[in-house]
Amino acid sequence: QLARIQTDSVVEMLRELHPDLRFEIAVAMSTTGDKILDTALSKIGEKSLFTKELENALERNEVDLVVHSLKDLPTSLPPGFTIGAVCKRENPLDAVVFHPKNCGKTLSLLPEKSVIGTSSLRRAAQLKKKFPQLEFRDIRGNLNTRLKKLDEKEDFSAIILAAAGLKRMGWENRIGQLLSPEDCLYAVGQGALAVEVRAKDQEILNMVSALHDADTVLCCIAERAFMKHLEGGCSVPVAVNTVLKDGQLYLTGAVYSLDGSDSLRETMQTNVHYPQQNEDGPNDDVQRVGITAKNVPGQAQEAAENLGVELASLLLSKGAKHILSVARQLNDAR
Repeated sequence: QLARIQTDSVVEMLRELHPDLRFEIAVAMSTTGDKILDTALSKIGEKSLFTKELENALERNEVDLVVHSLKDLPTSLPPGFTIGAVCKRENPLDAVVFHPKNCGKTLSLLPEKSVIGTSSLRRAAQLKKKFPQLEFRDIRGNLNTRLKKLDEKEDFSAIILAAAGLKRMGWENRIGQLLSPEDCLYAVGQGALAVEVRAKDQEILNMVSALHDADTVLCCIAERAFMKHLEGGCSVPVAVNTVLKDGQLYLTGAVYSLDGSDSLRETMQTNVHYPQQNEDGPNDDVQRVGITAKNVPGQAQEAAENLGVELASLLLSKGAKHILSVARQLNDAR
């Protein structure tokens, strides 16, 4: 349902820009990540859990564009594909949805040993450290399924979800607590929608590139470059927070051990205030961490990408590789 709402919203924007074109939402398909619901995401071990089947349809020309949650897309796309648009970001923060009996509470007010559901190692690692009195347990399924599990059973006192998904589903009233970046840094790309297209299909690429939101593009390039340089994925706890203000891009990045006891967190900034130049020619289609953004100044994109790489390098120099490799081994052994 959420995937459909997200796709509809992108198609609506394209229809407004191109009233002469007919857009058909041709295919609704399940992906590996949708089908394997009894295993933690971090254990399935495939980077393109929610994307591979959709990319196959793109490759076979059955569809011309695919709408994803950007956080589901790996930082390196398979050859022949690119992210042709990154739409304006919805609130990227994590949200707590409480069991009806805990309505009006916050995480800090829940009784000791209360069980919190989350399928994210990143969320669990940060919140275990902040709320050691609580227990964290895996919960899988789409938003509808997870909310149903929360409401109809007594297994969970609360679950953690992305605020953006709840908002898009029209369930904002279920948000009992928004977790600030002080409580919980968010996932790379969280809250942003990506439109994936065939990299060589200039016509489609030109059409969707009008949907790029420049600020979101720069934030997400920095975040994705950070994760790529760390070699992070959903099997290790990597988290970010980005702020773009007065031409300055601030990136906070962190890595955590599985229980949150060991962590590294740093913030860096860079100038991304550059005018758009006519960058005709081969530079037109430069991909940065999988994103082709023709209408965002190339120098700004380069600065954002360098920021992500430099922040990752700083954390690696302080021991991030050890924290992540231990987290990966422990997760594999679980």
